[in-house]
Amino acid sequence: MTVVYGIPNCDTVKKARAWLAENGVDYQFSDFKKTPPDEALIESWLQHIPLETLLNKRGTTWRKLSGAEQAEADTQAGAVKLMAAHPSLIKRPVLCRNGRCYAGFQAAEYGQVFGKPA
Repeated sequence: MTVVYGIPNCDTVKKARAWLAENGVDYQFSDFKKTPPDEALIESWLQHIPLETLLNKRGTTWRKLSGAEQAEADTQAGAVKLMAAHPSLIKRPVLCRNGRCYAGFQAAEYGQVFGKPA
């Protein structure tokens, strides 16, 4: 089972979903807005995705956090708590397939994951 986690109106998520459709990949989409990821799910992603990659510090959600809230991200537990409370802090999309997870979208990486030429 392939699952894509993200926000439907995110441009990067749209690109990833378009790539999956063009390549005939069946997947389930999980909308962060309707079903926010819990801490356990985020922890499972961190087994495959470095925290520095998964925690999006470039977006407006990060910039809107107070200095104290941003400081919580200094530890993995604090970062996980922040991402669970503010799913927009998670780099999108998160793709999980065959027990592995990936963050962001790059056509070449998806090609490797699904055995499709880039």
